[in-house]
Amino acid sequence: MRRLVHIGKLTLAAGRPLFLIAGPCVIESERHALRMARRLAAAARALQVPYIFKASYDKANRTSLGSYRGPGLARGLEVLASIKTKVGVPVLTDVHDPSQVAPAAEVCDVIQIPAFLSRQTDLLVEAGRSGAAVNIKKGQFLSPWEVRYAVEKVASAGNHRILITERGSSFGYNNLVVDMRGLAVMKEWGHPVILDVTHALQLPGGEGTRSGGQPQFIETLARAGVAAGADGIFMEVHDNPSQALSDSSNALDLKRFKPLARKLRDLGRFVRKLD
Repeated sequence: MRRLVHIGKLTLAAGRPLFLIAGPCVIESERHALRMARRLAAAARALQVPYIFKASYDKANRTSLGSYRGPGLARGLEVLASIKTKVGVPVLTDVHDPSQVAPAAEVCDVIQIPAFLSRQTDLLVEAGRSGAAVNIKKGQFLSPWEVRYAVEKVASAGNHRILITERGSSFGYNNLVVDMRGLAVMKEWGHPVILDVTHALQLPGGEGTRSGGQPQFIETLARAGVAAGADGIFMEVHDNPSQALSDSSNALDLKRFKPLARKLRDLGRFVRKLD
């Protein structure tokens, strides 16, 4: 059964137009987040591609204790609320503790379960109770079929507005690999399946005090994911990746977003004609 997930004016599901989730890894400032949201939304609208803005108010899993984490819950949600109002797009952010779920769900259309927390029962159940759409990031340590248990935990609260995101699996030290077969496995449960191409190209802890990355393969991996049947693509995008305060090594340069989105949109239309 294909489940429809309604998010604002968007309807996401297998077989429907490819959608994009994109934005900076972390909220660096309200001004920067608004600028990014406006430019990304404008590109998506010009291409008629369904779009959700993403950014984190707190990156609780940074490699180094001294790394920038974000403005925090209260201020971060104020920024995300401002983006919803001023830009008019749905917003997504991640939560790290059950106590954060309710306030995040009051503002955000989608709350995200980070990959490292994808087995945390209390967090998953609380996310389900919130009534918001829930994006479950598949843990780097999980097989595709194990994600079903995370889905069941969210659904146990009566919430079937669930998205599932592949973001690569641990492959030795400081490396990840994407098995495209996993997309097909996770699609069997009827929920929209997303490929997070920028996190899948991380080299976790690969630069000592921070993660490295291989952004030169973003387009390659994104095109492969769409061809393999991904319903959505997730990308971290920054207007100056080398200066980004988080995930600078694997973010997509904003200049490349619209050309890549156009290619993915067209490929997605072709793939859906074959289904």
